[in-house]
Amino acid sequence: MARKKANYPLIEGLEITSLAAEGKAMGRWQEVVVFVPMTVPGDVVDVQIRVKRRRYMEGTVVRYVKRSPHRAEPFCEHFGVCGGCKWQNLPYDEQLRFKTGQVRDQLTRIGKIELPEVAPCLGSAETRFYRNKLEYTFADRRWLTREEVEAGEAIKPAPAAGFHIPGMFDKVLDIRRCWLQPEPSNAIRLEAKRFCIEHGYTFHNAREHTGFMRNMVVRTASTGEVMVIVVFGADDRERIAALLDHLAAAFPAITSLMYVVNTKWNDSTGDLEAVCYRGKDHIIERMEGLRFKVGPKSFYQTNSAQAYELYKVARDFAELTGGETLYDLYTGTGTIANFCASRCARVVGIEYVPEAIEDAKVNSALNGIGNTSFHAGDMKEVLSDAFVAAHGRPDVVILDPPRAGVDEPVIEVILRAAPDRIVYVSCNPATQARDLALLDGAYRVERVQPVDMFPHTHHVENVVKLVRRR
Repeated sequence: MARKKANYPLIEGLEITSLAAEGKAMGRWQEVVVFVPMTVPGDVVDVQIRVKRRRYMEGTVVRYVKRSPHRAEPFCEHFGVCGGCKWQNLPYDEQLRFKTGQVRDQLTRIGKIELPEVAPCLGSAETRFYRNKLEYTFADRRWLTREEVEAGEAIKPAPAAGFHIPGMFDKVLDIRRCWLQPEPSNAIRLEAKRFCIEHGYTFHNAREHTGFMRNMVVRTASTGEVMVIVVFGADDRERIAALLDHLAAAFPAITSLMYVVNTKWNDSTGDLEAVCYRGKDHIIERMEGLRFKVGPKSFYQTNSAQAYELYKVARDFAELTGGETLYDLYTGTGTIANFCASRCARVVGIEYVPEAIEDAKVNSALNGIGNTSFHAGDMKEVLSDAFVAAHGRPDVVILDPPRAGVDEPVIEVILRAAPDRIVYVSCNPATQARDLALLDGAYRVERVQPVDMFPHTHHVENVVKLVRRR
């Protein structure tokens, strides 16, 4: 049964039958798909429709008629508001099962290629406090939850230190405790906020472009080292020093304390100088005896322990015996390249970001690795037939591209180079499937291994081993 409300129906008794993309779940009403966040298969709910299209609708839960037996109790007080960890209400084994199915579906439906059995998604040993990096935002007014608004009580404006509300660049939810990053992450954020309020520091207003406190990045390493980067809206050295001195005294665990002055309208700091105020200008990560230098702008997989599992899968799929020439394309800071270097004759890494390539070289030197070479530039321009002729034909190619996948000219060069094996690591199985279809004429897929890097989210990494057809 449904009742009309401003042309958007209230659907009563909708049964949620399956999970869907972007962390939502879905049911059907009058043969129309209805996407409903915050639900799991087996829930029966009354849903207020808020988006109505010809082929689908989206709505929010008004009432739970029956709660699914496949439901977990969310452990975070901010669940459903901050926009992160959308699957806290779903048992972890169910999350992994869906991610396995998601990979299988996308490779089959989009790639339309012959596949072996897709291995079960490799779960993360830690499903809480697994991230090594978080960025917090300061705002002069905290976001009020629906419950607070509906309570009707007068609430004074208060500053926030937390996360952006999804889709709203100027709205920030004040976070009391986040379950994503281990301590001292929460404690540092809360103490920074308390100190700033007590000493009259102004917080950022994104619409008016005012306020001194803008952002704070906390990076924690498996070695126990901690980096804190505070982003200020003005170069007020006295106030900067006062806050940073206080944080250094309150948290001796901070081994790298840095700051950035950002007077731009946007929050990006990649083009701005990160000043080392106290300690080192980097932290050190360890993986299987290797050390990796992580600076304020370095990319490093945000789930350190699970990154190790991911890279082990990639190395296993590469079947390195010691004599191979390995190309690591989209190498980033050279983590995979350096991780595999001891098992092959040499590694050639290519990456678009020059700073990342410098990090890759530093990481090779840091570990006494002498059989790597790294090259910066647009992959389409750097990887050419002439480049392959100059650096040697690869026996194995590892691909770890961004979400958009591999550009077709790059695939064409790889096909002409004809490596024996290709290992394709992807954070987006949809674009991976498209690329596998382009490789299918010359390569067959031998193994598929999904890996969960981000528990309680819909994101999934996938590693595919391709072998050249004879």
